[in-house]
Amino acid sequence: MNPMDLKQLIRHVPDFPKPGILFYDITTLLRDPEGLKATIDQLSAPYVGQGIDAVIGIESRGFILGSAVADRIGAGFIPIRKPGKLPAKSMREAYALEYGTDALEIHADSVETGQRVLIVDDVLATGGTAAAAARLVRQLGGELHGLAFLIELLFLSGKGKLPAEKVYSVVQY
Repeated sequence: MNPMDLKQLIRHVPDFPKPGILFYDITTLLRDPEGLKATIDQLSAPYVGQGIDAVIGIESRGFILGSAVADRIGAGFIPIRKPGKLPAKSMREAYALEYGTDALEIHADSVETGQRVLIVDDVLATGGTAAAAARLVRQLGGELHGLAFLIELLFLSGKGKLPAEKVYSVVQY
């Protein structure tokens, strides 16, 4: 399956989570066996053999994609979560998103100094979430190898918040 085929499997939901937002729902892609396999193949391909130690997945769809990419490239998996969800000492980073503000947390002992890290999530929109995750990786001493997304919303210019990062996306709108 090529990226255009994958686009056909992504449902568009207008006015979610609030009026004026067009939500790109990947549940329709994930339920399709060929679509799921192609998604993980395409997200993983640039990182095979790159010496990535850990893949970070951003809550919640980044957990699904990130853990599969980690398995495919032979890396560990680390979750970044919404506040208050992690049981041990954690670090927090606030960020702005296209419809408000939020924060992310990561366990303070999850990334070791010099560890090569890849961040994976479903959508790169305004870049706030991804930039917050990148800051957390660096605060912990990780070496950020790149960020990989299933979808990039070009019209929101999310890469602008990640000017020094290697950003890869499978499909773009």
